[in-house]
Amino acid sequence: MAALFGSRVRRLRLAAGLTQAELGRRTHVVSTRITQIERASGAKPTLRMARSLDVVLNADDLLVELWPYVYREAFPNWSWAFMAYAERAVAIREYAAHVVPGLLQTEAYARAVLSVGQTLSSGEQLEERLVARMTRQERLHAPDRPDLWVILDEAVLSRPVGGHAVMREQLRRLIEAAEEPHITVQVLPFDQGEHPVMGGSLTLLTLPDDSEAAYTEGAHYGQLIEEPDDVRRFALTYDRLRAAALPPLMSLDVIRSVMEGNHRAANLPSRSARRRVAQEQLQQSGGWQLRGGRGRTPRRDPRP
Repeated sequence: MAALFGSRVRRLRLAAGLTQAELGRRTHVVSTRITQIERASGAKPTLRMARSLDVVLNADDLLVELWPYVYREAFPNWSWAFMAYAERAVAIREYAAHVVPGLLQTEAYARAVLSVGQTLSSGEQLEERLVARMTRQERLHAPDRPDLWVILDEAVLSRPVGGHAVMREQLRRLIEAAEEPHITVQVLPFDQGEHPVMGGSLTLLTLPDDSEAAYTEGAHYGQLIEEPDDVRRFALTYDRLRAAALPPLMSLDVIRSVMEGNHRAANLPSRSARRRVAQEQLQQSGGWQLRGGRGRTPRRDPRP
């Protein structure tokens, strides 16, 4: 698909009477980047790049429509179906056991995570995957952005992926993200013990027609679940994790504490205190929730 995309760019460029250097200037990239795109070498184009090329070359959205297929080539075959669903989802619920979910990763954190992946065979492929991951985050700021609910195992906060400086910036990113009205972050503390999803991650996707799909993933594999009865079982598992996790405000306090280097297990509130706060939040009428001490902010519950 990258080769097809590149051949279309070359054909459109020649039809427009432009050199690679001229096209590069009009799209604000160096000419060698145009060469890489046309030859399908180097990092794959970003969505922003595809849009820019489409406008300059008067491609009538051809390149933008081709781009998702180019984007998916950077990933293993078993993840393609999941990404197709995720691009259309109106609500995304995730549990992460080991690392921050890709939608909320900083670039430095993502690079560190992807660098240890055994599915990558070259530095070029790493850059392709990194660009694809960062581009995927753009949907969180789009007009049709999904509601995002993330539960992080406490282990995610404790592991300094990329080193302490990278991890500090990642924790700050989580705090900033949680301030957005369509994003909720919770922490599942160690003292909750064992649970059914300890071995990997779980994602639940709600589509525009209210149908749902589940996706489980380990280090080097993934599985999309579409059978309604199976999806309902995973949804129930997720709801139990959400109930066991710290309430959102307490979760942000824990993340801040870790970021500031003051976190200790003893600082976690007791289960009774967590239940009390959770009940107070649930009693807020009309779907209101307390948000960061700035009063109450309305939010749509992503649950079906």
